[in-house]
Amino acid sequence: MKFRHSCGVLKERALEVAPDLRGWISDIIMSEATADAVVVHKPDHSTTLTVRFAPGEKPQLMVRGPRTRALYYRGAPGPSCLQVRLRPGTGKALFGRSMRDLVDEVVPLSDVWHSAGQMADLVDDPGTFVEALVAGLPDRDADGDLVMRAMDMLSTSDIKTSAKRLHVSERHLRNVFVDGVGMPPKRFARIARVRAVIEHGATRPLSELAQEAGFYDHSHMTAEFRAIMGVAPTVFFGGRASPNVRCVGPFKSVELTAGEAVT
Repeated sequence: MKFRHSCGVLKERALEVAPDLRGWISDIIMSEATADAVVVHKPDHSTTLTVRFAPGEKPQLMVRGPRTRALYYRGAPGPSCLQVRLRPGTGKALFGRSMRDLVDEVVPLSDVWHSAGQMADLVDDPGTFVEALVAGLPDRDADGDLVMRAMDMLSTSDIKTSAKRLHVSERHLRNVFVDGVGMPPKRFARIARVRAVIEHGATRPLSELAQEAGFYDHSHMTAEFRAIMGVAPTVFFGGRASPNVRCVGPFKSVELTAGEAVT
């Protein structure tokens, strides 16, 4: 089986995010598997709207909540996906519910959004689909702005320091952050640091990245990476990670047993 840490053996095409949508959307990607592969879904503090296209099937609209750990599974050619990755902290305003309910979950869009039925008619035109997704939404409220400002600080500051700089209590910041992002600030920061290592780990020294990402040292980075990614950095970047889940449908996966995981 082939493996690439970027997301298996995929053909990916980035779509431009219109300037007026950049406050809501981080990335828009069209992806399609081109060979049998071990595909990795990286841990992510963002919520992602996914439209899955499969031959002979109707497009399926899903919401993938923030993911706290990496998932590895065997992929195969066929289905393609449009992935709209929301900026952390915007999901609550878009769906009208706390993001804590969606952590490590994949659910039909219709379960969380009343306009899902209307969106299904627009999936063949990604540009129109994305514009309709955020049409008529108000600007972010005070809580949304607080989350955005806190995210900028958490890469270099702890929750206590960030709350003090934002002139709010730690408890208030933590509660608003969990509602808006889905996870506590500390977990958010841990995932952000590991994602920074993943972004450049294949081409730059890990010891150098460890310092830049905010780890105490290389050993600290390795321990955090293993805890969140499930394997050591050398295994991950060497393409030797084994599947740890098996897809049993577009909305569900099951964990593999130890024997299944090494086959």
